[in-house]
Amino acid sequence: MATAQQIVKSLNTPANVREDMLLIFSSFDNRLSNITDLIDDDERKARSKLDAAEQVIMRWDSSHTALPSWCDCPEDAVDYLTAVDEVLDLLDDLSFKDASIEAVDRAETAVQVAMTRLEEEFRHILTRNTVPLDAERLYGSIRRVSLSFVGNEGEIIDDEFESFGEVDSARGSGYFHERGVSLGDDICVDLINPDAVGELREIADRMIRSGYEKECVQVYSSVRREVLDECLAILGVEKLSIEEVQRIEWKVLDEKMKKWVQAVKIGVRVLLTGEKRLCDQIFSTSDSAREICFNENAKGCIMQLLNFGEAVAIGRRSSEKLFRILDMYDVLSVVIPDLEMMVTDGFLCGEAKGVLSGLGEAAKGTFSEFQSAVQNESSRKPMLSGEIHPLTRYVMNYVKLVVDYSHTLNSLFAESDEDESSGGSGSHTDDGEENATPISRRVLALLSILESNLEEKSKLYEDGAMHYIFLMNNILYIVQKVKDSELIKVVGDQWVRKRRGQIRQYATSYLRAAWSRALSCLKDEGIGGSSGSASRVALKERFKSFNACFEDIYRVQTGWKVPDPQLREELRISISEKVIPAYRAFLGRFGSHLESGKHSGKYIKFTPEDLENYVPDLFEGTPLVIHHLRRKS
Repeated sequence: MATAQQIVKSLNTPANVREDMLLIFSSFDNRLSNITDLIDDDERKARSKLDAAEQVIMRWDSSHTALPSWCDCPEDAVDYLTAVDEVLDLLDDLSFKDASIEAVDRAETAVQVAMTRLEEEFRHILTRNTVPLDAERLYGSIRRVSLSFVGNEGEIIDDEFESFGEVDSARGSGYFHERGVSLGDDICVDLINPDAVGELREIADRMIRSGYEKECVQVYSSVRREVLDECLAILGVEKLSIEEVQRIEWKVLDEKMKKWVQAVKIGVRVLLTGEKRLCDQIFSTSDSAREICFNENAKGCIMQLLNFGEAVAIGRRSSEKLFRILDMYDVLSVVIPDLEMMVTDGFLCGEAKGVLSGLGEAAKGTFSEFQSAVQNESSRKPMLSGEIHPLTRYVMNYVKLVVDYSHTLNSLFAESDEDESSGGSGSHTDDGEENATPISRRVLALLSILESNLEEKSKLYEDGAMHYIFLMNNILYIVQKVKDSELIKVVGDQWVRKRRGQIRQYATSYLRAAWSRALSCLKDEGIGGSSGSASRVALKERFKSFNACFEDIYRVQTGWKVPDPQLREELRISISEKVIPAYRAFLGRFGSHLESGKHSGKYIKFTPEDLENYVPDLFEGTPLVIHHLRRKS
């Protein structure tokens, strides 16, 4: 019998042919007559397995009655999956397939019923075991870097600064720029209960084995896409059209851009990394299912983020957007390599690179727009006290932040600079900084534009002395901002030394413009001879003129403001050193001519010590008047 069975088996013939052959063998010798009983016994065992498995599967047929979830009946789940395996094993057995068409039909029907049930359970387990994103815990793991746009200097703009670009929105409060988030590489978030992963894998394995991979993938993708959409909503990312984004006012848009920066890094480094891990675990037996599920889910998530990035990139350019755009550019450039490693969809990575390029162009264009805005800012109302102009404060705080993005901006501007310099010799700046970086050249050019604008604004002052006070205040402010920040590395020491020289020249020019008339009153020329024969009339006129000059200067220049204490003190010392010795010498030579006469106090109102006491009141920004002028004769 064994020999006969082996012969028949080796021929690999259909079942009905095998039966005929074995019957022929049995007719040769009565010892082979029991072969037909063996055939019947194999069929009975297969049918028995099918009956048992079919009974389990049909009992859980959800089309007939509402059934409890397997989450509540884990033992029944094991029995059900075992029954499915039994049917699939039978269908894989060639002898079973060839035994009876009726039995095969029953088995295939059982598989169809089972797949409907498994699909339903797969969806239910995915949904029931989804873990909501805990944004607060996640943000607690994020290191934030905040940079003040204006330091502690209050407003960057006030009502006097109407014409400067698009900066009105910052009026009324200091503008703070919070840099993008920095994520550690070890942040891991499970968006599904880890205990459910094994159950999902068991179901996915059987659906894929049964030829129901497409249905399994569709269920998984539909559920997980909704989960990722909800995660983006928790992170503050809304589904907005390009037109809707471009209609948003700046303060609201700024907040959305900041949330976008966070969401991109979290979305790729945390959400999609977790999603990739989940796909790998659940679809471990099918490369195609694993790839399709992850690509589909990643596409929905990333495209929503990229749509917002594209809207910003092609939107209206204004100076205040630059740093948020650079944040967006930086975070997208950081995650694109991660995306390329995870996603096999070339279209998605291409779209991400396209948006990155658009953001880079927007950043360059916005910087150029800012430069033009500084150049064209033409407010005609001078600062009343000669203080630092809002334009100066705005530009310097803006440029300080620009330097924080030097690496990004250098790479963005490098290509265009190469095109510009291809026809000439080496690059240099107006201040002689050889081989300056692209951002150095632009910052130096911007500062030069600012200085030219300030020079024009200084001409608005009718008082020539105030013209130089204004320039001293503003140029010194620029120099201090440079020295106290990374700007010094960009512009160089030579640039600083040149501006300090300018400030000294302005101080000399101020003394000449402010005090020449008063000092001319203290000269010997025109008073009628030597000290012994001087005209009393001329002396009276000289002292009266000096008194009037000093009182006028005191009244006006106490209202002028020199914010820097060191510059303020240096100016006072220069005034004292130039005016008081001249007055003391003149008073010593000619004072006796008037003191012997009547009403001498009418002409000699000040002692040198009086002047010394009055000079420290200058440049405090509070106008004062000298009241008790007359000294009793």
